[in-house]
Amino acid sequence: MSIEIKVPALPESVADATILAWQKKPGDAVRRDEVLVEVETDKVVLEVPAPVDGVLATIVAEEGATVVAQQTLGTLTEGAAASAGAAPAASAPAATANSAESLQIVAPVLPESVADATVLDWRKAPGDAIARDEVLVELETDKVVLEVPSPGAGVLAEINAATGDTVVAGALLGTVTAGAGAAAPAAVPSAGGESAATGGATSPSVRNLMAEHGLQASQIAGSGRDGRILKSDVEAYLEGSGGASAGGAPAAVAPAPAPAAAPGAVAANEPAAMPVGDRTERRVPMTRLRARIAERLLEASQSTAMLTTFNEVNMQPIKDLRSTYKDQFEKAHGVRLGFMSVFVKAATEALKRFPDINASIDGDDIVYHGFCDIGIAVSSSRGLVVPVLRDAEHMSLADIEQQIGDYAGKAKEGKLGIEDLTGGTFTITNGGVFGSLMSTPILNPPQSAILGMHSMQDRPVAENGQVVIRPMMYIALSYDHRIVDGQGAVTFLKTIKELVEEPAKILLDI
Repeated sequence: MSIEIKVPALPESVADATILAWQKKPGDAVRRDEVLVEVETDKVVLEVPAPVDGVLATIVAEEGATVVAQQTLGTLTEGAAASAGAAPAASAPAATANSAESLQIVAPVLPESVADATVLDWRKAPGDAIARDEVLVELETDKVVLEVPSPGAGVLAEINAATGDTVVAGALLGTVTAGAGAAAPAAVPSAGGESAATGGATSPSVRNLMAEHGLQASQIAGSGRDGRILKSDVEAYLEGSGGASAGGAPAAVAPAPAPAAAPGAVAANEPAAMPVGDRTERRVPMTRLRARIAERLLEASQSTAMLTTFNEVNMQPIKDLRSTYKDQFEKAHGVRLGFMSVFVKAATEALKRFPDINASIDGDDIVYHGFCDIGIAVSSSRGLVVPVLRDAEHMSLADIEQQIGDYAGKAKEGKLGIEDLTGGTFTITNGGVFGSLMSTPILNPPQSAILGMHSMQDRPVAENGQVVIRPMMYIALSYDHRIVDGQGAVTFLKTIKELVEEPAKILLDI
């Protein structure tokens, strides 16, 4: 018996939906309640299960089609999957004697609040042999970079979403022919016989970096597969150690376009020469992360009543403590004692005393958090990211230093996960590592405050009626005046100052 597969009832105020991804194809055997297709609305993604056991007979609404409630998506033949063997003959074009299975590479489920992603880089080319779970392609969202592994061992047959394309969750990225297979790489190179080192196979991040510095692909020797230029190759070239002596494939590096014979002349094999002079311009597309940062900063400045208060901290006690115990601390815990962990502990103690600073606004409600999840602003090659220290009030100084070190390493390698970046009740940023003497940090919504640390400098200060030189640091607290009063903000910052200047108070909880 043929049974129709229909769109379920849609949420209130939702008029239609889009077919996101079919989990089965015609001829596949399915079981009752097994997910057949995902339907995306502007609010949620709905999974449509099989009503009975049987075989998927037809697909009426293809991926990307717009549908309404109760519309027919396809049909299911009820009963045992005896006919499953008949489908491959009709659906496998030019099948070989091996009857190799075709596996789909689909975009994974995207993080919450992320609508789509950009294909950042393909690690393999059609015809390449691949192993199961080997990373095939990287997708960039406005939060993290996702790695998509191979669903099985075999050969990459086809790429459906090229580098730079925008895709959604469940979108078809390519196909893999399962089983051991001999590759046919001859079809991979582009017209003209150019190798990947010419820049055609570089990722968007590499092309952006080259464009920022006015570099041509022919100037750089790629160390990747088939001479592909990696980001590390560009960075090494910019540092003066990667040019023609990279040691990779010298024959692929074209002569440098140094002899600028005629000012207006353009070499025949150069795609576009940059104009010579001081008034040059470059237009570089904004990365997804940079666009998201810009959006968040603009949102913070427009939707909050942000105000900043300042104070300064005498860092001499912390410097003395650090110089006295740094060797013992590193020997005992395997990590160096820094200033950031002390500020994190001081912040958690101050947040306990001033719950408004650790709260957030949700509509007309104020949400008071009974925990301290501290976001630490970390600079990465893709931009500023804010991984979160969960339950920082229960962490020791060593735990904090270890976690911050782990996050810094992940950020440098682009390995931060969405779970590392979500949440947070309070944020600390340290512009002092870049030499900033004083600044007004911008809120990280929906948080109500952010602490800014700055560069430490020797300055004359008055102590016991005498002028002495002390290592001083300006600290700043930006806060949302809608929820935090000025008195509370000033007192909170003063509390942090006192705890840092007398670290014994942190241990004694006084």
